[in-house]
Amino acid sequence: KSGLDPGGAWHAWGMACLKAGNLTSAREKFSRCLKPPMDLNQLNHGSRLVQDVIQYLESTAKPVLITDDDYFATLRELEATLRTRSLSLEMMCEGKIQHNSYYQECLFYLHSYGTNLAIISFYMRHDCMREALLHLLNKESPSEVFIEGIFIPSYESGKLHMLENLLETIDPGLESWGVYLIAACKYLQRKNYYHILYELQQFMKDHVRAAMTCIRFFTHGAKSYTELGGKQTWLLKIKDHLKVYLQEVSRSSGRKKMAFTFRKKMSATDVSRHINTVDLQMEVTKFLHQCESSGVSQMTDSSLPTLFGNNNMKMDVACKVILEGKNIEEGFGIAFRVLQDFQLEATEVYSKVAKQLVKQQKYSEIQQLLKCVNESGVAAKNDGDNIILNCLNEFKNIPAEDLDNLIQDMDSDENKIQAYMMCNKLRSAYLVSVRQEKARAVQLVQHVRQLAESSGDDVVKAICAQWL
Repeated sequence: KSGLDPGGAWHAWGMACLKAGNLTSAREKFSRCLKPPMDLNQLNHGSRLVQDVIQYLESTAKPVLITDDDYFATLRELEATLRTRSLSLEMMCEGKIQHNSYYQECLFYLHSYGTNLAIISFYMRHDCMREALLHLLNKESPSEVFIEGIFIPSYESGKLHMLENLLETIDPGLESWGVYLIAACKYLQRKNYYHILYELQQFMKDHVRAAMTCIRFFTHGAKSYTELGGKQTWLLKIKDHLKVYLQEVSRSSGRKKMAFTFRKKMSATDVSRHINTVDLQMEVTKFLHQCESSGVSQMTDSSLPTLFGNNNMKMDVACKVILEGKNIEEGFGIAFRVLQDFQLEATEVYSKVAKQLVKQQKYSEIQQLLKCVNESGVAAKNDGDNIILNCLNEFKNIPAEDLDNLIQDMDSDENKIQAYMMCNKLRSAYLVSVRQEKARAVQLVQHVRQLAESSGDDVVKAICAQWL
């Protein structure tokens, strides 16, 4: 009469019927106020009203109370149950739920008015993981439902292995679980749960991604190569994963193609290249670890470069290896292989090293660096000269004698003249200029005269004028 919504009354009446144990009548009353959700895959447990019904039924489905005489019998049953539990988990679940009218009633309400997540969560609460998984597959629920309803509860309660065993039992190739497993990996990565991620990737036999996770274990948080020296087992694990992947690829290419849909693929060439990188990183790690242990190393606070980074980081590794040995020659061989393997810009690396040596006032080592570069057999004609020119920006800090030695080590007269001009050694620039072929000499001496004029060096200006 008053036009109020009767839903609340029907719900209260249904709850009263439940409490009185009249399950059939309760169903009829609830059918007038409960509605199935619009989207069965929404990430919640359905309406509050349905949740109240389930909560009440679950709290009522308690084991029947027993008298004192039955205690020992119950203990014996418990012992037997524990013994068989691991063998017949799903049988026990089915039995427990099938033989309890309250649990059956829960399933009726969940299937009629609940979401897939609510049904799956109910199965998980009652140790029926197999039923939860089969329901997920049958309804083709999205991966969020798997994460929320099955995966998180499994690892939080330490049942990840049980989950893995069931996934494999239901589908030995794991193909039907591919979407869910990849989603689980992404979730773990977002949460930074790398140890669980690695465990899951190994279960999935996703060797390429497992190798990537090992790279993170190796590099993450290390502040020195001494620390990396202690983490070398991860490098061995990376190699193992990649080698197993190569074997699997070669085995499957012999037979008809295997459908590794969700596992990360990589060409055999790329895998071999990565194995080579790991070998080289091992060598670099041993060498720099040794340098740090013997106290030779110039340690920096910046992030630690490894060969698993981008090209700039790889160039930093090459610089570090050359600079941190007892002398330039000691680390040059390894650095040279890094430059060759990754086809890096060698002159840029050598120039960086030379600048560092100027900062450290190790001028004789620059000459040793040039000697190594020339003997490497792949240096272009002007590489040595360019290395010297690049570090002359710091000429104000280089003592006169060392500066002269460096410039005299240059091969090309043109480069020597350029270097003398850069360092305001105009008299020396003039002396080399006049030795050139006549037409070129005139151009060079005119240039020296202009520089002398603008810098107020009257002596050199007069000499140039007289020659011209």
